[in-house]
Amino acid sequence: MQVELTVNGERRSDEVEPRMLLVHYLRDVCGLRAANVGCDTTSCGACTVLLNGESVKSCTVLVAQAAGQEVITTEGLASDGELHPVQRAFRAEHGLQCGFCTPGMVMAAIGLLAENPHPTEREVREGLEGNLCRCTGYHNIVRAVLAAAREADAEVTA
Repeated sequence: MQVELTVNGERRSDEVEPRMLLVHYLRDVCGLRAANVGCDTTSCGACTVLLNGESVKSCTVLVAQAAGQEVITTEGLASDGELHPVQRAFRAEHGLQCGFCTPGMVMAAIGLLAENPHPTEREVREGLEGNLCRCTGYHNIVRAVLAAAREADAEVTA
């Protein structure tokens, strides 16, 4: 079947199998590697992307369901060579170790901050509970999300 959607600002039209998952479309058709296939059961969140601004696990969405919509992956966040504030915060706060979960964590954090721009530590932990990290213990990830929220506040007041 033919699908048309926008991926990281680029309008695309591709022939795909009707049962193809969005994560496989992004990786195999678009050549984007940030959305990782980790569990195939929606448990880990390594495949999280933004679909029309909402964070979703791309292993739960068929490409056909995303037709006509906008998908943003971690590769689509940087603008003019500048990292997205959440990416900067993850870097500054050392919110990663092996990096496998990081793209999904970043996208989930962006979705969380879009819904709740001033989260508490507890709200960050609850908001990211659908994304698993086997390396960090989450402390630096939570600090990174809180730092990104503070940076967004500082940009608004500047």
